[in-house]
Amino acid sequence: MAGYFQHIYSGLSTTMVGMKITLEHLFKKKVTLQYPEKWHPITSGHMPLNSRNRIDLDMEECDGCNACSRACPVGCIDIEIVKVAKSETDVPNIKSTGKPRKTWVTKYDIDFALCCFCSLCTDACPTEAIQMTTEFEYSTFHRDDLIYHFSPLSAEEVKEKKEMLAKEKAEAAKAKAEAAAKAKAEAEASGDTESKENSN
Repeated sequence: MAGYFQHIYSGLSTTMVGMKITLEHLFKKKVTLQYPEKWHPITSGHMPLNSRNRIDLDMEECDGCNACSRACPVGCIDIEIVKVAKSETDVPNIKSTGKPRKTWVTKYDIDFALCCFCSLCTDACPTEAIQMTTEFEYSTFHRDDLIYHFSPLSAEEVKEKKEMLAKEKAEAAKAKAEAAAKAKAEAEASGDTESKENSN
């Protein structure tokens, strides 16, 4: 019987504690700020340096290795690359490694409507080209505006580089075919010579 009344007392006392907290906040000064017109005085418009918000990419560091795309759990990173043609002379080095660039990143898109800001892409990047930033204000009225395009190449430049590489591949294939035909002709000629010698 004592346990029954103890449960009633416990229920009423905890309710009163909750109501006391509610009444205290009811008459306190309101702390709600009308964001974005007003900012919290502590942040003053800045987030902590270790915040995981919008991703930024340094295309001079990116070598198109696709490590970030493979690490992304939601598949919000879309990358396309084209190999650098051997005939290209004005090819910049990758800043962090100092090595010549082997690929052009013709497309690097991040869909922030899908991004879960897990930072796995930044951990996977070997050149540290992709980083999380403190920028969190990028809401928009249109979903397509949340797809950020990072590749610095224009459509004309992408077309030019693809054509240059295709031309180089075609020339290499032609040279290979000519070399094979020449080797075959030489083999046939040497075979005819041997058969003549054997017949004599």
